[in-house]
Amino acid sequence: MPKPEVLQLRPYSEHDNAELERHFELFRIFEAEDSSSYLAQYGGRIRAIAGRGDLIVDRQMMAAMPNLEIISVFGAGYDGIDVEAASEAGIIVTNTPDVLSGDVADLAVALFMGLTRDIVSAHDYVRSGDWSRRGPYRLFRRIAGQRAGIVGLGRIGLEIGRRLHALGMEISYWSRMAKDCPEGWNWVGDQHQLASESQALFVALAANEDTYQFVDRRMMEALGPDGVLVNISRAMTVDEEALLDSLENGKLGGAGIDVFKGEPNVDPRFHRLENVIMHPHHGSGTIESRKEMGELVITNLKAHFQGQSPLTPVNREVVGLRASQRAE
Repeated sequence: MPKPEVLQLRPYSEHDNAELERHFELFRIFEAEDSSSYLAQYGGRIRAIAGRGDLIVDRQMMAAMPNLEIISVFGAGYDGIDVEAASEAGIIVTNTPDVLSGDVADLAVALFMGLTRDIVSAHDYVRSGDWSRRGPYRLFRRIAGQRAGIVGLGRIGLEIGRRLHALGMEISYWSRMAKDCPEGWNWVGDQHQLASESQALFVALAANEDTYQFVDRRMMEALGPDGVLVNISRAMTVDEEALLDSLENGKLGGAGIDVFKGEPNVDPRFHRLENVIMHPHHGSGTIESRKEMGELVITNLKAHFQGQSPLTPVNREVVGLRASQRAE
């Protein structure tokens, strides 16, 4: 029996590539000199896409693959995928939630603690010899008892909150509605109020039209010159120009950032800031998470082509539609 044809948008790990090759016929568009010509030649054969959440799969691209059935995303976010267009065409979209939530939350907390305890600068202080020349380092703020605000209480936001609660912090959060969460957590229905009541603000929003630059200049100024902003979601959820202005003029105390506009080409204004800790969009970058993410991408594809429902569909209604079509 011939293997299902899968368009691979980006390289995966050696292990994942081997598994993909074992079960599917791969078309590696990232190796093509001209992607449009490549799709014109092979698009009619493609039945699935193995992609990544930030890579663009739009209506036009889907139209070039008339036999496309499923898009399996490597990542929790899927903002690069036009899910509405996929659903209209009966194309299933899947992602890899949960398996990375804990690791991304760990990084969020690490960035916050790094800022609060000045880990990077203190390390340089010792390494440079300044400790012996200039004496004791400055004092820090205690983490226990601080007020944390979480913007977006999905899977990752919930894991961030659990870790911060264990550190003795007070937890408040913004979401469109109050959620079932641990006792003592406080829902705040206005994001600007949340920022004004927080000493540290953690951005864990899904990236979509509604959350574009959701964290705005007002929120940063409400956090204030002693406040800290941590973003491990997507760059588009924060007004980056306002963030840079606020950090430069002292209206915001500091920021821990894993995601940047135009990454990996980071605005050079960030390089000059001493009140920032930067990370190269690597929140899920643990061996364990990446292995489980790859396995879930492949499992979703295998399940679909074996006539079963994928484990983690984004547009569940399309899964049901395809199941009924198979039954007919």
